[in-house]
Amino acid sequence: MRQRSLILAPCLLFLVPVAAWAAWLGWDQHRDVHPDGSVSGPYEAWQVIGLVLTLLAPVYWAASRHHVAGAVLGTTAGLTVAAYFDWSDDASGLFMIGVGMVMMGSLVATFTLSMLISSVAQAGRRGDPGLTGA
Repeated sequence: MRQRSLILAPCLLFLVPVAAWAAWLGWDQHRDVHPDGSVSGPYEAWQVIGLVLTLLAPVYWAASRHHVAGAVLGTTAGLTVAAYFDWSDDASGLFMIGVGMVMMGSLVATFTLSMLISSVAQAGRRGDPGLTGA
């Protein structure tokens, strides 16, 4: 059973970010032109925040079961692939810089969060009141 969950965690954590990207960011492809001529978008802050909050649950699930590598690699790969396919029609070619930034940012963020969650979960199982506040 442990062997199966080692394979299932990264696969699930690859598919969830791809689906979450499509749900939160995939439908909004238009830039907003403001009256002063400035351009923003295509995403609003609430969409990116929604994506991040959606991904917290599966990352927590995997990291609390000590599948840190699955949480980090699966989430990072899923977000990177989703960003690549979403932005690859950019004619300037600069989309690869954005994809690289998504990859590095998600790698650092999920690694840090996963290690913290895994440490707290491990301390909670040992009964160590230092990290759990109990």
